[in-house]
Amino acid sequence: EGYLYESTGLYGRSKINVIDLADSKTVKSINMDKRHFGEGLAVIDDRLVQLTYRERLGLVYDKQTLELVSQFHYPTEGWGITYDGSHLIMSNGSSHLFYLDPESYRRKHSLKVEEDGVPVSNLNELEYIDGLIFANIWRTNFVAQIEPKTGRVVGKIDFGKLADRYKDDKSVDVLNGIAYDKAGQRLFVTGKLWPEIFEVELVPMQDEP
Repeated sequence: EGYLYESTGLYGRSKINVIDLADSKTVKSINMDKRHFGEGLAVIDDRLVQLTYRERLGLVYDKQTLELVSQFHYPTEGWGITYDGSHLIMSNGSSHLFYLDPESYRRKHSLKVEEDGVPVSNLNELEYIDGLIFANIWRTNFVAQIEPKTGRVVGKIDFGKLADRYKDDKSVDVLNGIAYDKAGQRLFVTGKLWPEIFEVELVPMQDEP
C-alpha cells in the first residue's frame, strides 16, 4: 500500500521504520530494546512479525501503531523471515528454512536448500515472490531463487555490480535487504547501512565477450 516496513539491526541501534516509497520519508519509527538486535521482518495482515538475532525471540507488532502486542520463542538464531500466505518461513544462517504456523508461531517443518545436490548455507534475508523463495546468501552478492516444495535452487541473481557502488565505502556492509511490492510488481534491494534502496528490474545474464 505504498509503504516499506524496515527492520534494522545492531545492539542499541535497532529500529522499525515505516517509509513512504513516494518520497523516501520515514513516517513512523520505533526504537527497539537495547538488548535486542533486529533481524528479518514480515507483514501478515495487520501484524508485523520480527526476528531477533541471538535472543531467540520473535516480536509481533500492530502494523498501524507499531505497538508490541506479543512475542514468541524459537530454538536458534533468527536471520530472515517472510510469509507465503499460509506459513511464515524463517532462516537462521544454515542451509535449512523453517516453516512456522502464522498464529501460534510454532515450527511445523523444515526445508533443506540445495544447489545441484550441494547444501546452500548462510541463507539470510528472505522474500516470497510469485511462488519462489528469494534468499540472500550472506556475505555474497547473490540472491537464490528457491522452489519451496523441493528446496532446489532454480535460479540466482547477481547483484555484484550494484554492490560495487559501495566497494570503497568502509561505512557500509553486505547486501541483505529484499522487498517486493506484489501489487506493483516492484522488487527492491538494499544492504547493511546502505544509504539507498534500489528498485531493480531482473534481466537474463549476458555472457562476457
